[in-house]
Amino acid sequence: MIRVLLAEDQGMVRGALATLLGLEEDIEVVGEAADGEEALVVAERTRPDVALLDIEMPRRNGIDTAAELRRTLPDCRVIILTTFGRPGYLRSAMEAGASAFLVKDSPARELAAAIRRVLAGERVIDPALAAAALSAGPNPLSPREREALTAAADGSTIGDVARKLHLSEGTVRNYLSAAIRKTGARNRIEAVRAAQRQGWL
Repeated sequence: MIRVLLAEDQGMVRGALATLLGLEEDIEVVGEAADGEEALVVAERTRPDVALLDIEMPRRNGIDTAAELRRTLPDCRVIILTTFGRPGYLRSAMEAGASAFLVKDSPARELAAAIRRVLAGERVIDPALAAAALSAGPNPLSPREREALTAAADGSTIGDVARKLHLSEGTVRNYLSAAIRKTGARNRIEAVRAAQRQGWL
């Protein structure tokens, strides 16, 4: 029996996935979680073979949860499920140690097949997303530029961002200017949107 952990913040989606996987003779859902922090606690208790993680969850996202799971339970394979087929997310997920990356509108039989395949040591990636990731190239933003853009995403002023990040206003301006240039945007709001679309933040 393949032991599966489901981490998804939308209860209805989580319940539907659990029901669909429960129809498979060789798959058992041994734990469910509504966010990344809870997923780590449940994983420690249930020791799943495979963890299905939504990418956008409260408290800890799927990519950070995947990296922590790979560290604490190295035998647990991780499948990232997402509504958002963003190239940067795929790259980040693979760097975090995920074995598979699938969009949520994939047929249920593909999810069950992916669970079996990752347990056999394969990597499973949505083909359209893989092609998009290859054409998009790597994330051009440095960690500090990403941090500054993320801090500015809510409309914060340069001063607010500087205080949040404990940096000088001049340094923040430099990071934001570099991010605007690299994303091909006209201002930081456009830069935030462009980076989010690509999954770079």
